[in-house]
Amino acid sequence: QLQLVESGGGLVQPGGSLRLSCAASGFTLGYYAIGWFRQAPGKEREGVSCIRSSGGSRNYADSVKGRFTISRDNAKNTVYLQMNSLKPEDTAVYYCAAGPCGSTWYNRAAYDYWGQGTQVTVSS
Repeated sequence: QLQLVESGGGLVQPGGSLRLSCAASGFTLGYYAIGWFRQAPGKEREGVSCIRSSGGSRNYADSVKGRFTISRDNAKNTVYLQMNSLKPEDTAVYYCAAGPCGSTWYNRAAYDYWGQGTQVTVSS
């Protein structure tokens, strides 16, 4: 069974950092581009970042550029999202998904497999 599992969420103060992990089971993550999405209460799910299978190409939403960094360790079958300088507006459930990382990487309909999400809350 193909499965993605997110972890690393939690409560952090504004300006703090968190590192999210997306681990794969049942398949080799290294064959797939992986995207991170987030969904805040009452809002649509939006693309945050993506990374191609080789790790050589990455995309970021404008709202997180310069603060978030996506990376992957294919030997560990895991993709990471390092989040620095967190803001209250980053509060959301964060999901990882397997799919394309091309010019329309932010289109969630293009992603096939999704994790269950991990909650990130930025609050003082």
